[in-house]
Amino acid sequence: MNSKRYQRLALAVALGMGVTTSALPHGFAAEETMDEAAASTASEMAGTPAPEAPAADAPPVDVPVLTSTEPAAASDTRAAAWAEQRPAEEAISSGIAAEAGKTIVEINFKGASAATEGAARAALTMHVGDEVSEEGLVKDRDAVYATGWFYDLYPVFEPVPEGVVLTYHVLENPELKEVKIEGNTVESTETLMGLVTVKQGELLNARTLQENVQAIQEKYRADGYILAKITDLNIAQDGTLTIKISEGNLEGYKVKGNKKTKDRVILREMRQKPGEPFNANMARRSMQRVYNLGFFEDVNVKMNPGVEPNAVIMEIDVKEKRTGSFGIGAGYSSQDGMVGMVSISDTNFRGTGDTISISYEMSGDDTDARGYTFMYRRPWLDKKETAGTLRVYNRTYEYDDYDENGNHKESFMRKYSGGEFTLSRPMSEYSTNFVTLRSREDKYVKHTETGNAGNRSGNAAWLRKNFGTTRSVTLEHVTDTRDNVYEPTTGARASLSAEFAGLGGDFTFQKYTISDTHYFKVGHAQVFAVRGQYGIGNGSISEYNQFRVGGQDTIRGYREDQFRGNRMALASVEYRFPIISKVTGALFTDFGGAWDSGFNPQHMHGSVGIGLGLNTPIGPLRLDYGRGSQGGRVHFRVGGTF
Repeated sequence: MNSKRYQRLALAVALGMGVTTSALPHGFAAEETMDEAAASTASEMAGTPAPEAPAADAPPVDVPVLTSTEPAAASDTRAAAWAEQRPAEEAISSGIAAEAGKTIVEINFKGASAATEGAARAALTMHVGDEVSEEGLVKDRDAVYATGWFYDLYPVFEPVPEGVVLTYHVLENPELKEVKIEGNTVESTETLMGLVTVKQGELLNARTLQENVQAIQEKYRADGYILAKITDLNIAQDGTLTIKISEGNLEGYKVKGNKKTKDRVILREMRQKPGEPFNANMARRSMQRVYNLGFFEDVNVKMNPGVEPNAVIMEIDVKEKRTGSFGIGAGYSSQDGMVGMVSISDTNFRGTGDTISISYEMSGDDTDARGYTFMYRRPWLDKKETAGTLRVYNRTYEYDDYDENGNHKESFMRKYSGGEFTLSRPMSEYSTNFVTLRSREDKYVKHTETGNAGNRSGNAAWLRKNFGTTRSVTLEHVTDTRDNVYEPTTGARASLSAEFAGLGGDFTFQKYTISDTHYFKVGHAQVFAVRGQYGIGNGSISEYNQFRVGGQDTIRGYREDQFRGNRMALASVEYRFPIISKVTGALFTDFGGAWDSGFNPQHMHGSVGIGLGLNTPIGPLRLDYGRGSQGGRVHFRVGGTF
């Protein structure tokens, strides 16, 4: 008979002083556990649009078990007495073989209490009147162990004229007096003790203890701590059960593949500090944040063994993409003369993660289009991730004004100048608060083309109402759970903003806007995007400061800013699907409008259309064709849509 068959059922309990499970072959080996976890989670940790990866399943839950039924130390009288009387396993096997085929006339239990004897008898498959068989004895010994009440047992046979009397000598588990949990830091002792159902003051049931140990490990895994494991179960002579946990620490980081980007720019996006228990959820979020920086074509992670047992080192391998651009252009027209433009930008300036851009354009006519726009953003002003963005501009351009029916009202040269400064700080992992200070001056420069509104350059009332200086402060709260800010497939982005203007400017108003966009992945790579937005404004609001609807970002199929008002509502649904590598298609419908008073929309407009997206080194390109009640229009933009 193979004694190992039932010895494995010693069930994670060590009887007496010094019998532990700290070095057992059925427990997790630290390096093996780390490798399994890495294999199952690494592919999902990066926020890259990589091929579909398997789910980040944790390694199978295992429970430490004893490798031998031999009690260790003789300091416990009960354990020592049992060790002296118990036959060797070879002798037990020989005794069973000698009695094989004889009829069982009686079955007894020696050493069991009334309660445990009842459980043991109910587990037996051989009964009085059956013949003794080696297979049946092995099965019954396993079954009795599986009740969880016994540490060890062996059968003894007494020949009688009718056959044999079978007596099981059993050693009950000790009485449980107290339970202690050690090594836990991320899960509270109260929480873990709530998963322990073995009862104090009663015999320890090892089967129940197994279930409790498994529940503890599954709790850790459900919370992302996939390396956590029970390393030791020990019950002392006084009845104290100690459960020791190794949570599996993150030992450090290693960055590879970055030539321009400084290591600190990548490492500051990590959601875990070295020395903390490794969490797969936070590791996955860290990789999403790195990819969302926009500096890399690909982000991969590998888990390497740490120096300490059950510890890992996260190796982050990135593939950089071009983040800087330079553009220059020139042309000639009879109206404007020579027209030139130059721009330069870098979203990862000198590898620091800062963004800088400047552009300048001019035409040959002194009063025609010209001017500059400058922007600088520093994402980490302090350790609390405060970000600052400065925009300065001074531009003159031709503006084509249309009414709600799409009729041309007037074309004129318009100038805007000033700047704005934004501070932002995250309130949680997915929520950020923004404060923006803005000072902008709008001027009517000159009339260029007459429409149905005529030449309004001499309309003093209209000019005074719509041109002047706007000074405002905007407060905004954003919650963003998108998996990818450039091509989201799951998650949502919700925002609530309030702008207050006055502060010595020419306009005094308040604007409140709420917006919510959700993304749903369907099938392998298709995505449904649903957007809703509502805004309300009060006070003296100029045409530029009004809510503006129409065009690429709102209702496709209409002119840019075709509808304006102190109120607005917008809803969009878009279905996105892959066509070929880096090319996506889209079907969409938009519905919304802008009006001046009241909460209910007065004039709503809808459109349907198709879109084509392309991922390029300079970012996503999007071409849309939308058709509304006034016909169809083509829209093009650099950057993703909503």
